[in-house]
Amino acid sequence: METKPAITDQTSPLDAQLCFALYSTSLAMNKLYRKILRKLGITYSQYLVLLILWEQDELTVTDIGDRLFLDSATLTPLLKRMEVQELIKRERSANDERQVIISLTKTGSAMKKQGLELPEAVLAASECTNRQAVEMSARLVGLRSSLNRNV
Repeated sequence: METKPAITDQTSPLDAQLCFALYSTSLAMNKLYRKILRKLGITYSQYLVLLILWEQDELTVTDIGDRLFLDSATLTPLLKRMEVQELIKRERSANDERQVIISLTKTGSAMKKQGLELPEAVLAASECTNRQAVEMSARLVGLRSSLNRNV
């Protein structure tokens, strides 16, 4: 049987909120990534875009937005900054001018080795085992799916 943390009279209303636990954990995670990514000269959002492109290069803005749960109005300024940093190229699709294809530059591709080493540092900082992290991630993905179905 799964045990749940008891909410007592001493538990503050803020600390009893799942949303606050997720929010404050997200802040801590972003702070950790900011520290780790500083040496690469990229932000957490840029790292996420690079992760997607390292998996599959030459994707549309829509494809990237779908993976990151971001709309193009939010994603486009980020991609423009990445293009200025020469991490990616943005080109109109030859088949459909409404689509913009995002591809890695040599600089963006060269960061892959360092970028793919970051999860180890994050796992160490989390003080979780790999199994605990995988299980937690799966539960969070399930929670995200449930919330998205009910929005």
